[in-house]
Amino acid sequence: MLVDNSYDALMGDTGPARRAPFPLVPAVPAPQFTDGATLPGLVAEHGFSALVTTRRGASTHTVLFDTGVSPGGLAVNIERLGLDAGAIEAVVLSHGHFDHAGGFAGLARLRGRSGLPLTVHPLVWSRRRFAPADRPPWELPTLSRSALQAEGFEVIERRQPSLLLDGSILITGEVDRTTEFERGLPMHEAWLDGRWEPDPLILDDQSVVVHVRGRGLVVITGCGHAGAVNIARHALRLTGVDRLHALLGGFHLTGPAFEPIIEPTVAALAEMTPDLLVPAHCTGWKAQHRLAAALPTAFVPNAVGTSYTLAGSGSHGS
Repeated sequence: MLVDNSYDALMGDTGPARRAPFPLVPAVPAPQFTDGATLPGLVAEHGFSALVTTRRGASTHTVLFDTGVSPGGLAVNIERLGLDAGAIEAVVLSHGHFDHAGGFAGLARLRGRSGLPLTVHPLVWSRRRFAPADRPPWELPTLSRSALQAEGFEVIERRQPSLLLDGSILITGEVDRTTEFERGLPMHEAWLDGRWEPDPLILDDQSVVVHVRGRGLVVITGCGHAGAVNIARHALRLTGVDRLHALLGGFHLTGPAFEPIIEPTVAALAEMTPDLLVPAHCTGWKAQHRLAAALPTAFVPNAVGTSYTLAGSGSHGS
């Protein structure tokens, strides 16, 4: 986990989760200390980014899923964790919102103009805003295709499900909306045909999926605007796999507009009995507490710098 809303250097390892405590992160200059240095830990910000590495036999592939919100946060965390940005073979954006697409400048700084493929839904370039009833509208930063191409990213637009990197990673594409309660983001609008129109569904919302042999699917969401339950069920239908092994990422259950759907979401996810559940980013503390109570053996709190190793049955890789 390269970007998330929290970093906890004192959090212990839990199950498949391995943390990044202060001693594992390099010191930085700080003249107010007697030795001239301090331990900053990692950058936490209201955004999301996950580095996903798959291994099948001797073949290993790495994809970056989302890039966080600030121009430099992702890159700083990559450097402090001692990771190799050159190992990234592709980038996937969950959707076009700025808190998932803000870190490209830092990534380009680390990699140079290396022609890294970037897979997006065509609607990520949409101009969007929030229009609450009690406050003036707030327009979101809009992602620029030309700017990304100028940084050396090779933009690939896809609406449909697609496979990356020798079929090791599935991108869901647009997610089927089948639950009664997951209705999208209220007050969200898009600029269409010269005017602002309601855009609650955020159709560019997509997730990445990995099949871990003998265990089931690992599904990683960005904000989960399509609904965490819709996304998990969609991944199961797409693949024909009947088991959800792990669900990680933002479930967007925070705030008054989403608190009413916490209970049906918790109930539906509990029925799927995942082995690992990591509600991050925009899930919100109320939903996290309910998920922890309903799925105590599966629930793991997230933090920036946490790595999760999920191995196939009878193997040492995934």
